[in-house]
Amino acid sequence: MSLAAGTYTIDKEHTVIGFVTKHAMVTKVRGNFGEFEGTINVAENIADSTAEATIKAASISTGNEDRDGHVKNEDFFNVEEYPELSFTTTNVNVDEDGNGTVTGDLTIKGTTKSVDLKVEEVATAEDPFGNFRLGFEAQTKINRKDFGIDFNAPLKTGGVLVSEDIKIELEVSAIKQ
Repeated sequence: MSLAAGTYTIDKEHTVIGFVTKHAMVTKVRGNFGEFEGTINVAENIADSTAEATIKAASISTGNEDRDGHVKNEDFFNVEEYPELSFTTTNVNVDEDGNGTVTGDLTIKGTTKSVDLKVEEVATAEDPFGNFRLGFEAQTKINRKDFGIDFNAPLKTGGVLVSEDIKIELEVSAIKQ
């Protein structure tokens, strides 16, 4: 992997910040956030690199307008009081092949917890327009109750409407500045 040191800005058009949760104990619901920004500062020593991102909570989309409205209200994200989610790195442990862990502080609904993102498939390339790009995939799993998102409804057949575990999936493309 040839990773050039410098500051990279997340390319919104080619990045997906998504999540998956179980609904009604029988199926998965996928969603993503459409409005976000972030930077990745790659250091000569990869372990000294940093990243930060801010996500507009109201930009959530699950493909269902009614569900999106519910997720934006007080039962879940409460976007009026907590308009942003954020992530800031605290530790980078990625090997020369681009695999490893990035640890950081994730803030949702005013609560900050440390999370480990499993990073893989780090790659770089110069695109046809002369931009030097950094790309990678990362994922983690959080318990939404840890962030004060504790709405649920019991099912008559047992279980609950929405699982506590949320899988976060990132597909990031960033352009060197």
